[in-house]
Amino acid sequence: MDRKKVILKLGTSTLTKNTEFISRGKIEEIARQIRLLKDEYSFIIVSSGAIAVAKQFVQLAGKQSIEVKQALASIGQPHLMRIFMEVFSDIGLHCSQCLISYQDFEHTDARINIKRTVDVLLANDYIPIINENDTVATDEIKFGDNDMLAGKTAALLGVDLLIIATNTDGVYKDFKDNHGTTIEVIEDLDEITLFISKDKSAQGSGGMASKIEAAKIAQKAGVETWLVNGHLEGFIDKAFNNESKISKIKVLS
Repeated sequence: MDRKKVILKLGTSTLTKNTEFISRGKIEEIARQIRLLKDEYSFIIVSSGAIAVAKQFVQLAGKQSIEVKQALASIGQPHLMRIFMEVFSDIGLHCSQCLISYQDFEHTDARINIKRTVDVLLANDYIPIINENDTVATDEIKFGDNDMLAGKTAALLGVDLLIIATNTDGVYKDFKDNHGTTIEVIEDLDEITLFISKDKSAQGSGGMASKIEAAKIAQKAGVETWLVNGHLEGFIDKAFNNESKISKIKVLS
């Protein structure tokens, strides 16, 4: 039986639980949920967090320039993958690393190679963990926190669903005093512009605006997007079982 393909985008805020450090416990929680769903779904993870990991080991001199952030990403990426591979292996899952640059989406051969590689990994029960190749690309570090990468990858692979973990229960309306009503079903993304906060989490760099832009890319490619609260325990399972408040961005008919 063919399994549905799901891209799960994990930002730094989710992986650190809004602290200064990557949470192995959070990654283990995610791995356990994926294992429970693996008979029905094939997961592809788009993950941030390399810079946050590096900061646990080193303090580089100089201001937080793009060059320093790129150096931190270079230091942190191997450590981030080591954590994923150790935790996932303990749960009985296999994962692999895929580093992609935005420029790769501009070249036909690169797009074909990405899709073929991911297809082979999924066919052999490996979970691709995709991250921006931060040492050669600066846009993601400055603006997107891998949201746009997740949207582009969802469109390229033609997945069945894109799940973006955030630190809210989806998109809010009637927002006041840090509370709001979740907009549960969204079709016209332009209509919710007024509800989108420009704020960003302490650890993340994208904010809700970049997640909506990623959803637009996915929607145009015929992929539904869910915006879920990654800080909730069991957030993946809760989303699939309609046990949490999420925003579902539907494909236009």
